[in-house]
Amino acid sequence: MKKTILLLSLIVLILSCGVKQTRNMLTSGNYDEAIDNAVSNLRSNKDKKGKQDYIYLLEEAFAKAKERDLNSLNLLTQDGNPANSEKIYNLYLQLNNRQELITPLLPLKLMKEGRNAKFPFNNYNSQIIDSKNTLSKYLYANTKTLLSSNNKMDYRKAYDDLVYLNKINPNYRDVLKLMDEAQFKGTDFVNVSMKNETNMVIPVGLENDLLDFSTFGLNDKWTVYHSSLQKGTKYDYGLIVNFRQINISPEQIKEKEFIKEKQIKDGVKTLVDSKGKVIKDSLGNAIKVDNFKTIRVSIYEFNQFKACQINAKVDYVNFKNNQLLESFPLTTEFVFENMYATYKGDKRASDDSYYSNFDRRAVPFPSNEQMVYDTGEDLKLKLKDIISRNKFRN
Repeated sequence: MKKTILLLSLIVLILSCGVKQTRNMLTSGNYDEAIDNAVSNLRSNKDKKGKQDYIYLLEEAFAKAKERDLNSLNLLTQDGNPANSEKIYNLYLQLNNRQELITPLLPLKLMKEGRNAKFPFNNYNSQIIDSKNTLSKYLYANTKTLLSSNNKMDYRKAYDDLVYLNKINPNYRDVLKLMDEAQFKGTDFVNVSMKNETNMVIPVGLENDLLDFSTFGLNDKWTVYHSSLQKGTKYDYGLIVNFRQINISPEQIKEKEFIKEKQIKDGVKTLVDSKGKVIKDSLGNAIKVDNFKTIRVSIYEFNQFKACQINAKVDYVNFKNNQLLESFPLTTEFVFENMYATYKGDKRASDDSYYSNFDRRAVPFPSNEQMVYDTGEDLKLKLKDIISRNKFRN
């Protein structure tokens, strides 16, 4: 019984909080939020007595929202500014969508007054079509104007407007063709090149890898990177990877010798006391214990080492005025290491984890060219990171 009373009290509390929240939305002028909240609560058990407050609030919020939108439409229509066409279209959609939201709940009974809640609906189909056509004409004319300018930002604005136009009025006139035009005109084309200021030759394979921007995945909606100049393309920016310094260490072999000892089990022996007398158990049998012996191994460890460091910078250039926009340092390193070992003695004295070193042998050192090439993957990742974090145009 107590659990039932507690549950009912909790339900009443939740309902009262929901009603209060909806009423606050209404009194604050957030009519559509109040409508959404009321509708959400009326989708189940709408005829329950505890849902009556939501019906009153929904009725009032709908009337006020409709009145506000119609007043706004009247003002915008009288103003006669074509730039208001999108607001007018959206207001008619809003009036219609609000009705569509409430329709599935009807009728909603107000028990105390013995009547159904009033929601004076209107058919806005013709107004929606007319305002959509007016908006389509305005957007089309405006994008044509934007496309005749000499500003990439205008082209991008035109593209966004054309996408919206195609959404509300698919295949309107030559909108798809204009979208392609706006996309092309609004795109920044970047020429990527390399410059070698070192005294070393950059391997052709590394140069090709760095300039293969198809593997970088950096092209975005408004930026396209080309590593080779394309005929008929006017480039807005240049990205130059300048190799400033390449440092390659000498080939080194470091040697180290050390000794390891370990005790291992070597059968069993008879336990004797300090005087050499055999110790027996209670039954008179000689006590046997594990026999341990010490083994040792001399290990000769060899470590092959060679390192390559590349210092470079990435220059951003504006081709319009041939000005350097910004430079970013780019440093990477590749290390070649090979460790192997030989031994004399019992290798069991070494750690088990060390055994694999005895199976390895010396290998030829990579050439300087190979060392430079092997820095490529890390160099590409760092170059991609620089470009991803630093756009040419914000």
